[in-house]
Amino acid sequence: MLKNIQLGRVDLNLLPVFEAVLAEGNVARAAARLHVTPSAVSHGLNRLRHQFNDPLFLKAPKGVVPTARALELADAIADVLARARRVVGAAEPFDPGRSKRRFTIGAPDAIAAVMMPQLLKVVQRDAPFIDMALRYVLRDMAFAELDARAIDVAVVPIDEVPARFTSKVVFEDEFQIVARQGHPFADEPTLKRYCEMQHVIVSPAGDARAYVDDVLASKGLSRRVAMTVPSFMLMLAVIAETDLIAALPKGLLDAHGVRFGLVGIDPPLPMRSFQLRAIAPKVAMMDAGVEWLFGLLDHPPSRAPA
Repeated sequence: MLKNIQLGRVDLNLLPVFEAVLAEGNVARAAARLHVTPSAVSHGLNRLRHQFNDPLFLKAPKGVVPTARALELADAIADVLARARRVVGAAEPFDPGRSKRRFTIGAPDAIAAVMMPQLLKVVQRDAPFIDMALRYVLRDMAFAELDARAIDVAVVPIDEVPARFTSKVVFEDEFQIVARQGHPFADEPTLKRYCEMQHVIVSPAGDARAYVDDVLASKGLSRRVAMTVPSFMLMLAVIAETDLIAALPKGLLDAHGVRFGLVGIDPPLPMRSFQLRAIAPKVAMMDAGVEWLFGLLDHPPSRAPA
């Protein structure tokens, strides 16, 4: 028989404290998120520790990290809060035309630079009081960011999505070789010449190896990565002013290539196409606002001619 738990002895107001600290990994930032003082968050954490009989969060050099027990509780607490918000929200149905909420989308900058301008046009037209935030999220980070509720929706190139998430394909893209106008490689885009060129890749950590290097290695070939940069938009600027070339998503080139004076060249080696998926936690989709935002991502962005 299940133990009869007296909810009157449990302070459910502490659950948002748990959620905020888990998402931010820092007491001060969690306090700012909740619009309370850091001491109030610390006090709330102490009460949560007694409530769950576990430290929940341990001190780390840059903040706090969750214990194994906290990670076990994360999904259940997120579910409770999502359901509570849904119930409260039902009393005043979500109206994008009047809502003053703030939503956060997580995506790599190559995707955001293509999708966000068109998405913002729709939001500004249909939901003039809603604020949007963009968080730089790579594919490997997306599920953790969604679980922590640091973002409402992720848009990332990924094939397999765990069952706890809702997902849909937003659009498909492929790689092109990109160079400045007048670059000699465009006149003779052979595989041999490609390997002779100097390349730039996006690597936030500075790693000078990417997907293309694995393709080349399978053919017994290699290239020189002469530069790494932390973002795709910076890469466009670098390519425009140098003789470096890069493999980039065609959607990014279509959207921004003209302004940088860049040309797209069919790759001289096979490169996979990829799907961009919008992903949200199933429990978060119970929130009519998140459901509305997810619905805005039903259609591919319009593209300017390259």
